Amino acid sequence: MNWTALLSASRLGQKSTPSGSYRSAFEQDYDRIIFSHPFRRLQDKTQVHPLPEYDFVHTRLTHSLEVSSVGRSLGKRVGEVILERHPLLGQAFSLFDFGAIVAAAALAHDLGNPPFGHAGEDALSDFFAENQEAKKDVGDAAWADLVKFEGNAQGFRILNHHEYGMKLTCATLGAFTKYPCPALFPIRNKTKKSQRKYGYFQTEKVIFSDLAHQLELLSSGEGAWCRHPLAFLVEAADDICYSIIDLEDGCRLGLVTFEQTVELLAPILKDKLDRSKLAGEDGLNKKLGTLRAMSIGVLIDSCTDIFLSHEQDILNGTFDQALVDLCAFKNALEKISEVSIGKIYRARQVVEIEASGHEVLPGLLREFIFAAVAVGSEESSRKRSNLSLLFPPEIRVAILHSEGEYERLRHVIDFISGLTDRHALSLYGKIKGISY
Repeated sequence: MNWTALLSASRLGQKSTPSGSYRSAFEQDYDRIIFSHPFRRLQDKTQVHPLPEYDFVHTRLTHSLEVSSVGRSLGKRVGEVILERHPLLGQAFSLFDFGAIVAAAALAHDLGNPPFGHAGEDALSDFFAENQEAKKDVGDAAWADLVKFEGNAQGFRILNHHEYGMKLTCATLGAFTKYPCPALFPIRNKTKKSQRKYGYFQTEKVIFSDLAHQLELLSSGEGAWCRHPLAFLVEAADDICYSIIDLEDGCRLGLVTFEQTVELLAPILKDKLDRSKLAGEDGLNKKLGTLRAMSIGVLIDSCTDIFLSHEQDILNGTFDQALVDLCAFKNALEKISEVSIGKIYRARQVVEIEASGHEVLPGLLREFIFAAVAVGSEESSRKRSNLSLLFPPEIRVAILHSEGEYERLRHVIDFISGLTDRHALSLYGKIKGISY
């Protein structure tokens, strides 16, 4: 792969790239995402603690903003060295372009997440796994999409949906896609990080193929490609943020003690940790802020060095690992993950709300799949007809013009997965007669 193609500012379906703007094409990507409706919905979608009562606990929105900030730093740090190594690139690109691409892709990385986080993904997947009769109406590849809902693929679908009009550059779409392969993949190699999940649904198969050819990504087999190099930085930014900041949230909520938080971060900070100075800081917020900033800085440096040392392998398609898995702080991060799983992710209040998600999302999905049949039909029951009116107008139009059952199901899933946590709970209560 070559950087000139990988940094393509072209937009799929557009023949030319407008020039003369005071914003680069990649900065425009960032702005299009941050002002989009799907991005705003992230303010009420679960990060770790569903429906948080405290304003300092992260939602998907604040998490995405922070991942984008870390991603920008990673991109600029890497870009500076890449441009030194490849002087001709400097005629068309700057380190700010690298930073803007990673920042935009990182900003969008959670757009496809349904209500209730990973529990929501499981709930949507389980619905189809437990209703096998629907399999006869779709092909094997489409069924593989349905029985394993994937937020990354839903995000790619959102970014390429005409309704939102984002029309992002090929470079940003490539950096966004951590898993450039379909759900049904003949020889999935899970030792490769890029094939542990999938990144596009069958409805976006042609779009992703066009994107891969535009970026000149290397093929990894039938319907799969090697990652865009900057996707490794997007992944690293996400890994850094959820490791450090989820721990911070756990400490603020009293699920992990401050002393334990310090000991977990000490192997990362090493001699940067000044315990006496930290003891003199005023208040928990300032202490945690100091620890967070220093830890993220150390991890950015480490991931940057790893990426740059493997640049040629990445371009050759022979490197396929998470950057944090190779950094010197892997063991420390694994210990943080272990504590987070035991004390934060499985905290009672988290499990209780996640359990409700397992009831709410399949319930909504069941009702609205039936309602979709009523769209445009004059022979459906009053209940189905009434429910069909609850679809947003654009979803109703899309369902009406669906070509086959799989496409119709995709539109219903678009609606359900796009709900915020509170909207999902409220809608479920109303259609079940629990609330008014």
